[in-house]
Amino acid sequence: MLILLAVEPSGATPRVVRPQVLVVDDDRSMCDLLGAELAARGFEPSLETDPERALETLRSRNVDVVITDLKMRGMNGLELCERIVAARPDLPVVLLTAHADLEAAVAALRVRAFDFQTKPPDIDALVAVLERAVRQRRLAEEVRELGEEVAAGPEHFEGILGASPPMRELVQLVGRVAAVDAAVLIRGESGTGKELVARALHERSRRRGAAFVALNCAAIPESLLEAELFGHVRGAFTDARADRAGLFERARGGTIFLDEIAELHVSLQPKLLRALQERTVRPVGSDREVEVDVRLVTATNTDLLSAVEKRQFRADLYYRLNVIEIVAPPLRERGRDVLLLAQHFLEQCARAMSREVVGLTASCAAKLTAYSWPGNVRELANVIERAVALTRSSRLTVDDLPEAVRAGDPVRSATLASGEELVPLEEVERRYIRRVMQATGGNKTLAAQILGVDRRTLYRKDWAEKRPEPKAPGDEEVS
Repeated sequence: MLILLAVEPSGATPRVVRPQVLVVDDDRSMCDLLGAELAARGFEPSLETDPERALETLRSRNVDVVITDLKMRGMNGLELCERIVAARPDLPVVLLTAHADLEAAVAALRVRAFDFQTKPPDIDALVAVLERAVRQRRLAEEVRELGEEVAAGPEHFEGILGASPPMRELVQLVGRVAAVDAAVLIRGESGTGKELVARALHERSRRRGAAFVALNCAAIPESLLEAELFGHVRGAFTDARADRAGLFERARGGTIFLDEIAELHVSLQPKLLRALQERTVRPVGSDREVEVDVRLVTATNTDLLSAVEKRQFRADLYYRLNVIEIVAPPLRERGRDVLLLAQHFLEQCARAMSREVVGLTASCAAKLTAYSWPGNVRELANVIERAVALTRSSRLTVDDLPEAVRAGDPVRSATLASGEELVPLEEVERRYIRRVMQATGGNKTLAAQILGVDRRTLYRKDWAEKRPEPKAPGDEEVS
C-alpha cells in the first residue's frame, strides 16, 4: 500500500493523504467495481461515466492519476488521454483495453499514456501501476518546486546549500561556533563540502576581513610542508633564494584551513602543536620567532581518534585541534537536498556551457535520489556537468546519466546515532519477505500463506526473484 504523508508545521503529526484516482468508464458497474477495489487498497477514487465530465472534474480537482477505458461512447480513451496529457503533462493516465495486443500498445504510446492494462484488470497489477504513477507524479512536482526554489534564489548560508535536517543542524552549529576563536575539526567523507564549511566559519567570524588560506596536507611533500606552513629564510635549503613568509604569517588575523590533517607527518605534528600553544612560528633556517594570530580549522575524512590510538597521530595535538567538532553529512543522508543541489549545478553548468537545459525529468530525478553517491556532492556535480554537456533535450533524462547512476541502489538508508537503520517501508517489507522465503526454503506457496497474501501477489512484488513462475493446478491457459 502506498502511504503519503502531508507536511505539517513543526511539531504537528503528519496527515496520511490517500492518492486521488479518477476512474472513467461508461460502464457504471465497472466504475463501481474499480472504485470499491481501489478504496479498499488505500486510494481515494472519483468515478465518471462521461469523458467530458471527467475533463471538467480535472479542471476543478487535484487528481494524482487517471484510469480510463479505451472503448467508450462519444469520446474514446485515446482521445481523452491525449487531451489530458496536452493540458496536464504531469498527470499520468492508465488505459484499460480488452485486448493487450501490439496495436493497443502502439496506440497507448502515441497518446503518451503512462501504462495500459487488460480489461477486466488484475487489481493487484493495477494497484502496482497506480502506486508507481503516483510516486512519479509526486516526484515530478517536487522537481518542479525545487526548480522554482533555485530559480528564485534559494537562501544560501555562505555558499552552503541544503534544507535537510542534517544540513539545518550543521548551519545552526556553524552560526554558533563562528563567533568564537576555538579550533574546529570538520569531519566527513570526501566530497561532502568540508572546505565550504570552513569558509562559512571564516565569513561569519570577526576575522572575515582578513585572509582565508587553505592547504591540503596530502598534496605537498613532507620536505616542503614545514616551509609552506611556517616560512623559510634565504639559504635555508636549495632554491631558497629569498625569505618567504609561511601560511601562518600570510593569514595573519584570518583563518587557516588544513584539509586532510591526518596526513600531517609525525615529525611536523609537535611543531604545529607548539605554534598553536605559543602563537608563534619559527621559519625554516631561522633562529627567530614570529608572532602569529590565526584561527585554525582542520578537516579529515578518516577516524582521527583511531589514528591516535594507533600512535599515528599525537593525542595532545588531536585534542588541541578538536575543541569543537563539526560533522559534514554524506549526501545519501540529505534526502531531497540531492535534487536541490542537482538543479543548482544544472543551472550553473547550463549558463557556463550556454546550453538551454532547464531541469530534470521525473525518471531522472528518481535515479538521482536512488543512488548512494559514494563521492558525495563532488560526484553529483560531476554527474550533472556531464549530463548537461551530453543531453539532447531541455530536461535531463535517465539516458543522460552514467551507467553507475542508472543502475543505482534500489534503497538509500540513513542511520541514527544509536546505530539503528532507517529505511523505507518497502525495504522493510522486502527484507521480511526474504526472511520468510529463507525460512520456507523458497516455497512461495507456503510463504504466501504465512504472509497472508496469494502466491501471485507475492511473485509480482518488484523485489521477487524474476524466474518463470511454476504453474499451479488450474493455472493452465485456455485457448
